[in-house]
Amino acid sequence: MKRIYFDYAASTPLRSEVEKAMKPYFTKQFGNPSSLHFFGQEGIAAIDRARTVVAKNIGAAFREVIFTGSATEANNFALRGVVRGARGIIARPRIIISAIEHESILETARDLERDGAELIIIPVDSRGVVDVRRLEQALNERTVVVSVMYVNNEIGTVQPIQKIAHAISKFKKGTQYPLFHTDAVQAFNYFECDVNELGVDMMTLSGHKIGGPKGVGALYVKHIESANKKILTPILTGGGQEFGLRSGTENVPGIVGFAEAVVRAAMERQKERARLLSIKKYFWKEMKRMFPDASIYGMDEKHFGDASPHIVNISLRNMPLDDLIVRLDVMGISASSGSACASRAATHSHVLLALFENASRGVRFSFGRGTTRAEMTEAIKRIHRAFTA
Repeated sequence: MKRIYFDYAASTPLRSEVEKAMKPYFTKQFGNPSSLHFFGQEGIAAIDRARTVVAKNIGAAFREVIFTGSATEANNFALRGVVRGARGIIARPRIIISAIEHESILETARDLERDGAELIIIPVDSRGVVDVRRLEQALNERTVVVSVMYVNNEIGTVQPIQKIAHAISKFKKGTQYPLFHTDAVQAFNYFECDVNELGVDMMTLSGHKIGGPKGVGALYVKHIESANKKILTPILTGGGQEFGLRSGTENVPGIVGFAEAVVRAAMERQKERARLLSIKKYFWKEMKRMFPDASIYGMDEKHFGDASPHIVNISLRNMPLDDLIVRLDVMGISASSGSACASRAATHSHVLLALFENASRGVRFSFGRGTTRAEMTEAIKRIHRAFTA
């Protein structure tokens, strides 16, 4: 039985083009990019080319792209770096996030709150859209950073990033605070991520969500050479790599692969978005036919065009979630109960609870470049045989 993978929001397979681009840097061009000799120069040149590629594809300057070991590290850097930079300038810095942020934002913000910062969590509506008016009301002179994710990893909701950016810019009136950060990890494959169009000061990306390798991410930081160098304090110290902001020997093969994945994802973005939206609609139509009591968390079928095309989170009443995940896996279908970073926890999803107070955990089906209509048809047949026969 051929296995069917419906967990692309957790991780994506490495693209063949990415693997090819990375391969020389594991063997022949293995030098430490901080070394001054020939082998080191090969490494730093590869990083420079990759940084140029990533910067071009998000509308950034060369020195505004900082490579990290993961999106989690980039999110930590965005929050911790700003709050640390603000200490001594602003008494009890305020952090504002949405109620449905990824754990790497939510738990980092809570940790900073325990360390003396003030944390404001903005609610979302029943479709998972942040209340921009409440966010505006929460802004004050002590607010140093606002973080709202572009596309939610559990329900696929797309946030009004430009509208939020406008509200923050209007409040700032030319001052440096607050900075606006967005986690765009789930967005890059399917939505434009030009930082100038979005109006963000910081943006997080991840390699393994876009057909690249695990163990590499990036943080865009606006105007790294001027004001923000003073207000974004490193959280990793050492050799001063990444313009003094992220110490540690760079993962050259990972960075090269990440840049190749960025290029490929950007080239295919519009076509893949339309293709997967069609597949998602077909999948939901068939699931609803088999399970009339099924419902979608977040964007329903009337708003599919407003959500990401690759994620659908379904509640099947009167069916224990863990049993459902196991039964799907037995049928050769790999889905999940939400965020891969928290899927082994027995607690309910904070994202779903933000939508509905008594929400249970849902089953997340997420699709990607390898998902085909034929594969979807086969999956539906297997589900029908197992659950409705």
